Amino acid sequence: MVILDISVVNVALPSIRKDLGFSAVDLQWVVNAYTLTFAGFLLLGGRAADLLGRRRVFVAGLLLFAVASLAGGLSTSQGMLTAARAVQGLGGAVVAPATLAIITTTFEEGYERNRALGVWGAMGAVGGSTGVLLGGVLTQLLGWEWILFINVPVGILGAMGAMRFIPESTRTAAGERHFDVAGALSVTAGLVLLTFAIVRTDVNGWTSSPTLEVAGAGLALLVLFLFIERRAPRPLVPLGIFRSRTLTAANLVVFLLGCSVFAMWYFVSLYLQQVLGYTPIETGLCFLPMTGAIIVASTFAARLSARLGPGPILTLGMTLLGTGMLLFTGLSPHGSYVSDVLLPGVITTTGLGLSFVPVTIAAVAGVARSEAGLASGLVNTSRQVGGSLGLAALATVATQRTSDLAGAGGIDASALTGGYQRAFVVGSLFAFVGALIALVGLVRVRHPQQAQQQAPAPVDA
Repeated sequence: MVILDISVVNVALPSIRKDLGFSAVDLQWVVNAYTLTFAGFLLLGGRAADLLGRRRVFVAGLLLFAVASLAGGLSTSQGMLTAARAVQGLGGAVVAPATLAIITTTFEEGYERNRALGVWGAMGAVGGSTGVLLGGVLTQLLGWEWILFINVPVGILGAMGAMRFIPESTRTAAGERHFDVAGALSVTAGLVLLTFAIVRTDVNGWTSSPTLEVAGAGLALLVLFLFIERRAPRPLVPLGIFRSRTLTAANLVVFLLGCSVFAMWYFVSLYLQQVLGYTPIETGLCFLPMTGAIIVASTFAARLSARLGPGPILTLGMTLLGTGMLLFTGLSPHGSYVSDVLLPGVITTTGLGLSFVPVTIAAVAGVARSEAGLASGLVNTSRQVGGSLGLAALATVATQRTSDLAGAGGIDASALTGGYQRAFVVGSLFAFVGALIALVGLVRVRHPQQAQQQAPAPVDA
């Protein structure tokens, strides 16, 4: 549900724009308000689960998510919907790391835990793709509000099930609890300002004073975050963890993965509805082959990573992702789903499936067990931040290109398609750079089980 809510709104965006009067650029805040708070508070949410009890935090996050979803569905203005989506993201940031912590502590280390974590990761990838279909069905049959209302019963039933089936973990003593709230707030505010500066470049320009001032404020807050982390007694992100080349490279790759994939769902959905004239349900059904590609590729990725290591599989996945994005530049204003969308979509999502599992493995390879939760939080944060900033940048690129191509009669299908094509070019570059980083920094990384198998046997004293 948490991952699905990032993509479920994509099909509903035209309906939301029509009802609430969003502009083309401001519309992406329906997505970014969720992803930015989700990314900014993921690490703090994981810390809260460790200190306050995993089940308790999990249930609280689910209920917050449900309440915010109800408020979002009842929204009558742009500001109300954006605020509700931001609170949803906060709830998701509490729920997501708690689920991972619960699974990690429930299953014994080894095959069973790896299998459970593999399912957990696959659910994230599938949730991101099936959201488009669910969003299409709900939007056309019941209205866009129901993409949010549906979370209310799910969240309540999930909380009730957690109280019944999940045992509570031991809470940390009150004197040992420490929440790095300053770190979480500074990094989230910095990312919001930086993204806002990017999305307003269509109005202010890239080198204008408003753009540079807002972007500078965002960067200053990110620098402040680093300063806070260096001096905090229990920092949100101990900076020493980035000494691991494997962890750093994996987070760079997953950041670029988010930059590419989030934008793909966004622009393909708009192309199918605004250019080809598909209904929301038809648009959702068009994504079914892509969902299947993710499921199949994720299954093979887990097996191949165990044999070959995550680096080669991740390199292949990011290369396929970039290739699919590049093929999307062939979109035509007079095209069709079969000729213009199906093949690039399947290639792109196959690359996503081959990338998601091995990048997670690489991000925690060689990390001390005491820092495994932090490493997991970092990789999720990098993916979400990459998705937010990538979507903001590519939406601006597409809007500017569309404006340049618009004729005297206004924006037409050719101008819209030209904007999408330009965005896909930039998105493919993000993916290819990620493939290069994976090739250079991760190809030699072995799967942890391989390292254990090849380790010398202990010698008796």
